[in-house]
Amino acid sequence: MERLDRFMARANAAYYATRDPFADFTTAPEIAQAFGEVLGAWAAVVWQMMGAPDPVILAEAGPGRGTLMADARRALRRVAPDFSAALRLHLIEASARLRAVQAAALPEATWHDRAEDLPPGPLVLLANEFCDALPIRQHVRRGAGWTERFVGDGGFVEMPADPPDLGAPDLGTSWLDAAEGAVVETGDAARRLAATLGARVAASGGAVLLLDYGPAARAPGDSLQALRDGRPADPLADPGSADLTAHVDFAALAEAARAAGAAVHGPLPQGVFLARIGLPQRSHALARANPARAAALSAATRRLTEPNRMGRLFKALAITHPALPTPPGFAE
Repeated sequence: MERLDRFMARANAAYYATRDPFADFTTAPEIAQAFGEVLGAWAAVVWQMMGAPDPVILAEAGPGRGTLMADARRALRRVAPDFSAALRLHLIEASARLRAVQAAALPEATWHDRAEDLPPGPLVLLANEFCDALPIRQHVRRGAGWTERFVGDGGFVEMPADPPDLGAPDLGTSWLDAAEGAVVETGDAARRLAATLGARVAASGGAVLLLDYGPAARAPGDSLQALRDGRPADPLADPGSADLTAHVDFAALAEAARAAGAAVHGPLPQGVFLARIGLPQRSHALARANPARAAALSAATRRLTEPNRMGRLFKALAITHPALPTPPGFAE
């Protein structure tokens, strides 16, 4: 029998080490070239706000095939050559197989297993659909107390447990009065990541941009899901053969980063954020340059920004040095 977060960590490590995740799902950089380009431009503006330090670390957590950063780097060489020359590219990727794929697109990169391993200095870090794959724990309200879910041979097994650790006392305390059978998810790994990055930018300067899916406010619910061969699957069946994810608790990430000394902006819907930083305009420019792809580019923009698609469920959250001005996209 194994606690759910440990099962999830082990299963996802095996999955990313042995499988092609892009046979099962498509992320925003693979949907639209403009996505990586405007995030690169966002990073360049933030670098200017930081005082244009040289050198500066530009990092990505969970870079997939390297598509986002390859699109960003190509755009930066054209529109922000000073930033392009100052940056040192670092990627956080534990999978040796994916590192080899990324190296073909980004041969100048340096790789690390963890955010803690990044070298010191000013930092701009991008993370798209990274936190959703970090392991979670699930507690269930039973009577006057709580149980925690473990994974056994026949599925979930509930064991008596202390109440879930909700972080700061002003966040989510109403969950302690949750209804019978309510599931409360907590992500220790995601909170540690936010605390690590918050402390890092608070001490050394910089900004972190997280784009992922989940509610803006906490609520009980079971969001654990799996994709196998591009279709929903049983998360507990055949571990290592499916991608396991869960909704991101943005409130918990924000609290952890603030407690570490950083400022936090957002979360706000991805569609709003991408519209504010110019994704539609960049997509239209690409369509004018290549009319044959205009319909596909327009469809990709709608998929990323429309509320009933990825525009509302997906959120943007920025973690910054307290003295940094509000980063692009987050000002009202």
